[in-house]
Amino acid sequence: MPGRGDTARAIEAVWRIESAKLIARVTRLVGDIGTAEDIAQDTFVAALKRWPQSGVPDNPGAWLMATARFLAIDTIRRRDRLAEKHAELAPPSAAVTVDYVAAASDDIGDDLLGLMFMACHPALSSDARVTLTLRLLGGLTTAEIARAFLVSEATVAQRIVRAKRTLAATHVRFELPDRGERSTRLVSVREVIYLVFNEGYAAAAGDDWMRSELCAEAMRLGRVLVALTPDDPESHALISLMELQASRAKARTAADGQPVLLLEQNRGLWDQILIRRGLAALERVEQLGGSLGPYALQAALAACHARARRPEDTDWQRIAALYDALSQIAPSPVVEVNRAVALAMAFGPAVGLDLADELTSVPSLAGYYLLPSVRGDLLRRMGRHAEAETEFLRAASLTSNARERTLLLRRAGESSHAARRRTGDP
Repeated sequence: MPGRGDTARAIEAVWRIESAKLIARVTRLVGDIGTAEDIAQDTFVAALKRWPQSGVPDNPGAWLMATARFLAIDTIRRRDRLAEKHAELAPPSAAVTVDYVAAASDDIGDDLLGLMFMACHPALSSDARVTLTLRLLGGLTTAEIARAFLVSEATVAQRIVRAKRTLAATHVRFELPDRGERSTRLVSVREVIYLVFNEGYAAAAGDDWMRSELCAEAMRLGRVLVALTPDDPESHALISLMELQASRAKARTAADGQPVLLLEQNRGLWDQILIRRGLAALERVEQLGGSLGPYALQAALAACHARARRPEDTDWQRIAALYDALSQIAPSPVVEVNRAVALAMAFGPAVGLDLADELTSVPSLAGYYLLPSVRGDLLRRMGRHAEAETEFLRAASLTSNARERTLLLRRAGESSHAARRRTGDP
């Protein structure tokens, strides 16, 4: 029989796999995320007590689901006994029977999608949606979420508590919205998943350039979403975008952990399996007629890089055209910064710098490190090295990521050296 340590690790692994389905099914049964999560936790406590003696069941997911249902029904009965005095509520037996039948017969895919809609409800702030999604659908602990986003455990715990209170206070129901509302709500679901991916792909702060565990978690959630909404082109586009970007992960950092820029990466390290999966998902988007969606356009941009065997093979004019389209359907200052880069690569640095210079007056970009970083690179390419140094130093002062700061300071030093060499200074 495996030891306690092996059993504990097995239970932890099962939690990662089964927790979302468990919480989703119990939420449908009891109607409240907070209560459902408490019941799920109690279920795993029961496993921690039982399995070291009896061994891990052949079907641990079924054992957990059966135990959770028992605890949920017991909770409902106790809740209904307390509510018997209120004439408007149905008798306890009827309430339990109806809820139990619904929970037992509904497809788990609908339950998971219902949980996604609750965790990513527009009534919650963006931070709350991300946190609740990682907790409920990702199975991450409070400590793991805190480490991932470099905030305190207390902050994460407060976000979770407030999110649950908000959902309860606004009477958000566990249900699949009708087709029209579902389309609108899916926007929020996709946004949260991509926020998680982006934080993993380009960490906003800390000592690491990437956080691969967040990328992996976002892609897992994206695949769940695709399985649950197979006819939604933007869901396919989202997983395409994430897989194409993630394909470059091994080439994005050097052996010492320092960042490697796109045009300097060893493309032999790019993951061809992820590229094939991403391109196949993009083909599915086209088959569904969704090529002009915001995630579809971003996936098409990533595909341009994925298809280029060498940096010089990149179709920058197509990339510039795709950014033009993206700026029309999903305008944002960040899109404009990236469009400036594309224009510079397609038509020369002066063209890109014209747009980048215009963006310096946009208030929301005042503290965005990438704008001076882009301006520094374009000025460097035009031979204006002293100005480039100033921009790289400004960008370094604005970023909270240690690896990014090191890279920008290095580029500032290179520009300073080039400027001195041009003027003949030692």
